Amino acid sequence: MVRQGVCGKARKNRLWADVRRDKYLILMVLPVVAVFLIYNYLPMLWNIISFEKYSIRKGIFGSKWVGLENFERFFSSPYCWRVIRNTFVISFTDLILGWPVPIIFALFLNEVRNVYLKRVIQTFSYLPHFISVVVVVGMLKIFFSPTSGVVNEIIKKCGGEPIPFLSSANCFVWLYVFSGIWQNFGWDSIIYFSAISSIDPEIYEAAVVDGAGRWRKMFNVTLPSIAPTIITMLILRVGWLMSVGFEKIILMYNEATYETADVISTYVYRVGLLNSDFSYGTAIGLFNCLISLVLLVGANAISRRLTDTSIF
Repeated sequence: MVRQGVCGKARKNRLWADVRRDKYLILMVLPVVAVFLIYNYLPMLWNIISFEKYSIRKGIFGSKWVGLENFERFFSSPYCWRVIRNTFVISFTDLILGWPVPIIFALFLNEVRNVYLKRVIQTFSYLPHFISVVVVVGMLKIFFSPTSGVVNEIIKKCGGEPIPFLSSANCFVWLYVFSGIWQNFGWDSIIYFSAISSIDPEIYEAAVVDGAGRWRKMFNVTLPSIAPTIITMLILRVGWLMSVGFEKIILMYNEATYETADVISTYVYRVGLLNSDFSYGTAIGLFNCLISLVLLVGANAISRRLTDTSIF
């Protein structure tokens, strides 16, 4: 017991010594920690209202406790499986089509030998990321308008009939996904460029000595070297599967496209804010977060088992 007390006191002394030594670094980190606590963790306390019949007048601790009633209400709703299905369809389509694009772009641009041309291409690929979502949706409406849109004008010139892209439930997913890929692939490729730049040049020199050309160096050196980065980004993308872009869908969708465009986040917005049903909306949002957590932990566990690469 005395020895344990001495060891505990020694650890405590070392801790305070480390704090005194790194006090300026700790002071630099404190504002970041405070922001995370205030804006990311403190709001979690309000998830308790998903188990209540929340009343603004009575507050969180005075509202009636209803248990899982709000969750049962959601699962019995006629919109439940529609919004879950749409969320998964949009997310998986975006993952399958959008995730490889920045990787392919980074691999091929890395093979460009003209440094000036490479920088110009990189710069232009980044620019769409800084365009507001409102502007992007406005561009979609201009290009795909059934009356004066550029795309429909080309279709009419070719002898076809105008297609109502923006009011077609079948076209909504493709417009959403491909516009997102165009806007973000350049920005998302930055992490892969960084990973490629950290590869030891001697590995490429050894590959050249062995007679490897550009294609073999790309597939046998570059791609395996950045595989841990690719896997890590894939795990993070899987964790965000249920977080479909709320703002963009709100701006794009209409009653004609609800069948494929209405997702969990837009449904929460309508029932939680527009209808002021805060408990019900919070319950749906909490369910969404739990599913995202399960996906993230599952993807991480599978990756750790198969590739020895994980984020935790």
